[in-house]
Amino acid sequence: MMGPLDVIDFWRGAGEAKWFAKDAGFDGAVSLRFRDALKDARAGAFDDWAHGPQGALALVIMLDQFSRHIHRGNPLAFAGDAKALSLARAAIASGFHQAIAGSLARWFVMPFEHAEDLEPQMRGVALFTTMGFTDLAWWAQVHLDIIARFGRFPHRNAILGRRSTPAELAFLAAGGFAG
Repeated sequence: MMGPLDVIDFWRGAGEAKWFAKDAGFDGAVSLRFRDALKDARAGAFDDWAHGPQGALALVIMLDQFSRHIHRGNPLAFAGDAKALSLARAAIASGFHQAIAGSLARWFVMPFEHAEDLEPQMRGVALFTTMGFTDLAWWAQVHLDIIARFGRFPHRNAILGRRSTPAELAFLAAGGFAG
């Protein structure tokens, strides 16, 4: 039976070089090990994990990060976003981000940065800043600026079947953030 530490240990072991890279091999490893668990997490099978810091962290990592690695280039990459954001809000309100080592606590904030809504974007910048993650706060501000400008992430439009505006196409063509 899988537990929160299986998720956290895998993620910690992968490290920063894998976390933010587009790497088909790593995506495949995440998929092989966690595809079924992610589907179950989206369906609520692990909701009881949310009552403690490690469990909440594991759920957020699965729904926000594993989803992006397992389903890269597919609408399912974003299927866990709303639930991840809700869990992250509750975890932070409970102080779970202060009970987890800083290098891992950042994952409680990532769902705010991935939201296509201004309020969580602003909160994400503030949280990263308050937690001392200056580099992540800079990236969160980049995300916030895109949402403030377009109300969504233009690089997701093709994946989600949304029609891009001329301004979004120009932004992407000029090298604007593409995920």
